[in-house]
Amino acid sequence: MDAAAVDRVLARLAHEIIEHHPDLDALAFIGIRTRGVPLAERLRGVIAVQAGRRVPLGSLDITLYRDDVTAMGAHAVLRETRIPFPLDGKRIVLVDDVLYTGRTIRAALDGLNDFGRPKSIELAVLIDRGHRELPIHADFVGKVIPTREEDEVKVRLKEIDGEDSVRIEARPAAPARGMTRPRRAASRRR
Repeated sequence: MDAAAVDRVLARLAHEIIEHHPDLDALAFIGIRTRGVPLAERLRGVIAVQAGRRVPLGSLDITLYRDDVTAMGAHAVLRETRIPFPLDGKRIVLVDDVLYTGRTIRAALDGLNDFGRPKSIELAVLIDRGHRELPIHADFVGKVIPTREEDEVKVRLKEIDGEDSVRIEARPAAPARGMTRPRRAASRRR
């Protein structure tokens, strides 16, 4: 996808969200860090133009809620979670760039529960690439891209990367582990 395709997808997603939520006063967006945040900001902007309403916007860092946080160790980078409105009773649209295994979304759901009890939580993603490991689906999908597990979907956004694009790339091969020679069976002398 190029920049124009990303814009078209976001306009369509915003339109679907408006159709599904006639009462925009109850709606709020929460972007999952990192690329879900600018996507949520853009959806909010498109809805403001299309419907004349600015819905509340927050951001959520899921680092501490990940099921692999202990494996990350010192490499874990904490970013700001900012939810400047009460979640209780709100209809939350959680926004992320790529839906893959579902583990990021599970972590986000756990994180949101620490901030309140929304009336409902829906998921909007730019790309659904399949290969789910958890029973999680998106309510609003920009584009479904069939991939192989060894593929990597690279979403680039102008707010972070200087351009808008989506590409499928081969995942870099894992470094070879130390080669060991097979042991020979010890010969017996009689």
